[in-house]
Amino acid sequence: MKSLRVLVLAAALVLSYVVAAVAAPVSCNKKIESFDFVVDYSGSMMMHHASMKKTKIQIAKEALQRVNDTIPQNSFMAGLHTVSPNGVIVPQGPWDRAAMGQAINTLRDDFQVFGRMTSMGDGLQTYEPFISSMQRDAALIMVTDGDNNRGVDFVETCRQIYASQRNLVIHIIDLSDTENGKANVAAVQALNPASQVVRAESLVTDDAALERFVTEVFCGEAEVLVLRGVNFAFDSYALDAKAMGILNEAAEVIKSTPNKSVLLSGWTDSKGTDAYNRVLSQNRATAVKNYLAKQGVPASRMKAFGRGKSFKYDNSNEDGRYMNRRTEIAFE
Repeated sequence: MKSLRVLVLAAALVLSYVVAAVAAPVSCNKKIESFDFVVDYSGSMMMHHASMKKTKIQIAKEALQRVNDTIPQNSFMAGLHTVSPNGVIVPQGPWDRAAMGQAINTLRDDFQVFGRMTSMGDGLQTYEPFISSMQRDAALIMVTDGDNNRGVDFVETCRQIYASQRNLVIHIIDLSDTENGKANVAAVQALNPASQVVRAESLVTDDAALERFVTEVFCGEAEVLVLRGVNFAFDSYALDAKAMGILNEAAEVIKSTPNKSVLLSGWTDSKGTDAYNRVLSQNRATAVKNYLAKQGVPASRMKAFGRGKSFKYDNSNEDGRYMNRRTEIAFE
């Protein structure tokens, strides 16, 4: 995971620079300008998953919906295509979360398994002129089980794409369940050190894995002001005296960088429903914004986002849950 240079305000109001990881944001500095979901539509994707009691394409659709819901709220160009057979579900254009979600729902999961061979290599070759037109930097997010049993070699095609395309990275949402498929996925990942591979099942069931994947694909490095001591009691967004003291110092730091916008990200621990925690985390971010405004930081410089549940710290114990109930500040 990327490391970020962060400015830490401890309870004693001592300022120092450290390195820390950050979970997937609702808003962040953009790493890419465009992305495209490319979905393997072959017969093997219509087969049932061994443990999840669904077809692989059904799991793929759930994983894509979760990724789409978690993408940072920035401006991107985006599209949705299929391979084996090739098809355009959404042509490249300005990304709209709701419209992309509706398009993902239209992906068919009722094709026949037999008689529909996989030709990922051929399909990607056909798309190369389109890939050339994507705004840079770009991400090609393929959803596949890695099998390729007809046409040109899948891995070699990816190698050729990297040779001809600059500032583009291929990522894979992985549903491989054969030795051939697993080998192909691993070989594609090895072509570029920035390539991310994540199991589709993890995106569906594991919020932390989802956040890590989205962060790595969509988010560049940012300077983050970590407010250690600005943590909240369970089910509360009230600021205590300790938090107010730290925010007083934070306000001075923010005012000393007048040319940067400020992003406030509120978090909760993992207890409770996702919907409830989205609201609670928003209230926490808003509480910090309102307090900083009272300290002289222009409200127009600040945006407050509720990011919901955090898995940055261990939610299995009270200390970790307390650390997750926080607000962070990033500059852009």
